[in-house]
Amino acid sequence: MAKTSSSTREYRDLFRRLELALDASRMGVWEHNLARDELLWDARMHILYHTGNDKRRVSADAWQKAVHPDDVNRANADFDRAITSRGRYDSHFRIILPDGNIRHLRSRGHYYVNDEGEPSVIGAEWDVTEDVALHHAVQDQKAQLEERAQELAESYAEIEHAAQHDYLTGLPNRNFFDARLRSLQNSDQYRSLAVLHLDLERFKEINDSHGHTAGDHVLRVASSRIIAAVSASAVAARTGGDEFVILLTDFSSTAELEAIGKRLQKALSEPVAFGNAVLRFGVSIGIGFTLEGRPDANLLTESDVALYQAKRLGRNRIAFFDPALKDQLSARRTLALELQDALEQGQIIPHYQVQIDARTGGIAGLEALVRWNHPSRGLLAPFEFLPVAQDAGLANAIDAAVLDRVLEDRSHWRAEGLDVPRIAVNVSATRLHDAELLAELERRHTDFHGIAFELVETIFLDESSDEILDRIHRLRSLGIEIELDDFGSGHASLLGLVKIRPDRLKIDRNLVKDVVVSVEQRRILRSIIQIAQALKVGVIAEGIETKQHAEALRRFGCDIFQGYHFGRPEPFEAVTRRLSSEQFSQEKSARRR
Repeated sequence: MAKTSSSTREYRDLFRRLELALDASRMGVWEHNLARDELLWDARMHILYHTGNDKRRVSADAWQKAVHPDDVNRANADFDRAITSRGRYDSHFRIILPDGNIRHLRSRGHYYVNDEGEPSVIGAEWDVTEDVALHHAVQDQKAQLEERAQELAESYAEIEHAAQHDYLTGLPNRNFFDARLRSLQNSDQYRSLAVLHLDLERFKEINDSHGHTAGDHVLRVASSRIIAAVSASAVAARTGGDEFVILLTDFSSTAELEAIGKRLQKALSEPVAFGNAVLRFGVSIGIGFTLEGRPDANLLTESDVALYQAKRLGRNRIAFFDPALKDQLSARRTLALELQDALEQGQIIPHYQVQIDARTGGIAGLEALVRWNHPSRGLLAPFEFLPVAQDAGLANAIDAAVLDRVLEDRSHWRAEGLDVPRIAVNVSATRLHDAELLAELERRHTDFHGIAFELVETIFLDESSDEILDRIHRLRSLGIEIELDDFGSGHASLLGLVKIRPDRLKIDRNLVKDVVVSVEQRRILRSIIQIAQALKVGVIAEGIETKQHAEALRRFGCDIFQGYHFGRPEPFEAVTRRLSSEQFSQEKSARRR
C-alpha cells in the first residue's frame, strides 16, 4: 500500500512538473482521435486560439475555421502526410484570432494507436509570431546589407578601373602601361618588344583656337584611331596631355615597325569634324625597340629620346632610337652631376603651397614642393630634374634635403611666434624602401608632429609588403602622418588604401579638372569621398583652380582644398608673410569678440 501511495505521489509530481513546464513554454497540447474524429484541447490551446472557454472537447472543424485561408491547404496536407506515413507531424501556419489579429503557430505531433486500438495524433502547438517577425527583420536587414555591399562593390570597381585607366579616353594609363612593359621584359615569352611614343601635332593650337572641349574630342578620336590601327595584342595608353604610348610584340623587323608607324600617321592625319569646324592634326612618333630580348633596355626612355629627335626634324616624323642619340642621355648625365653639387651647396629648396580648410577658409596645411635654385638656369621645376635624379639614384638625397629645409623653416617660423600648420613632404618609393630611413629620422632627435609624408609612385599597390606596412607604422610612432598623393591617377589601389589607412588622401587634379562639367567625374569623386569617409580618412582635393571647383568639392564633403585658386607654390619669405597676415587677422578677430 505504501508503495502504491509513493508511486502515486511520484506521478503527481511528474505531472505537476510537466504542467509547469508547459505553462512556462506557453505550449498547448492537443489530441485528434481519427477513429471518432474527436478533437481534444487543453486550456493552453484555448489561450493560443483566444476561444474564451476551456472545454476539453472542441468541434472537429474548430481548428479548420481558425487557420488562415491561405495556409489551410498546406496545413491539411502536412496533417494528411503524417497520417499516411503513420509518423511525425510538423507544420507551420497562421491563424486568425476572433479580434482579427494574425498569429504564427508551430505545430508538432506524432501518429499513434491508443489502448482501444484507435488511430490518433497527439501533439503540441506554440506561438512563433515574434520569431517570424525577427526572422523577417533579419532577412530585410540582410537584403539591405547585400544591396549596400553591391553598391560598394560597384564603387570599388569603378574606382579601380579609374585608377588603371585614363578617364577621358578610356585607354590604360601610365601605371598600367609600366606594369605591362615590366612584365613582358621580365618574361621569356617575347623576344621582340617595341615602344612607340606618339605626340599629337597642332594639338595646342586646337585647344587655343577651339577650346578644351574640342581638344578633348580630338583626344578621344585619336584614341579610337590608334586602337584601330594596331593589332589586338598591342597595348595603347595615354600617358598625359597629347602623348600616347604603344607597346608592340612579335614583330620581325624595323621595316614592320615603320609600316605600323606610317599606318598610325595616316589614320591620325584624317580631319576631325567638331561642330561647324574641321580640325586637322598629325603625329610625331619615336620608336625604341629590341629584337633580341634585352631585359635591361629602357625602351620607354629610348622611345622618348627618339620622339625628341622626330620633333626636332619637323612635324609628322618617325624616328628610331639610335646610339647616336645618346647625346641626349649624355646631357642627362651632366645634369645628374650638377644635381650632386646642388645637394652639397643647398640649392635644393622647398616652395610651399597652402592648403585651405573647406569649412573655415583658413590655412589647414602646407605642401612642400621641391625646386632647384640652379646657379645659371634659375629656378627649375621638378619635372626638369626629378626624372634625372631618379635614374641617378639621387631621389633619396633630394627627399632628405627637402625635409631638412622644411624642419629648418618650421623652426624659424616658430621662433617668430607663428602658428605653423601641418606641412606635407613628398616621399618617393625608393625613399620609403630605404632601410636607413627610420634610423636617419631617429638620429635627428626632432619633433615630427605636424609633419606628414606624402607617399607617391607605386607605394600603395596591392603588393605592399609587411616590411613596408611595418615601416609606415613606425613612421607614425614618430608622430609623422601619412598621406596618399594623386589618388585616382593609377598609383593607388583600394586594397592598399585599406591596408595602410592613411590620415588623408589627395584626389588627383585630373579628376578635379572637369568636375563642373563631367557627370562621370562627379560620380567618381563622390565615390572616392564616400569610401574615404567610411574609412575615416581625410580628403584633400588638389588642382582647385576656380571658385566653381571649390564649391563642387565642398558639396561632396571634401575636407581640404589645394590649388592655384588659393595660391601658387611660394618661397619661404612669401609664406612667412602669409602666415603672419593670417595670424594677425585671427588675433584681431578674436579681440573683437
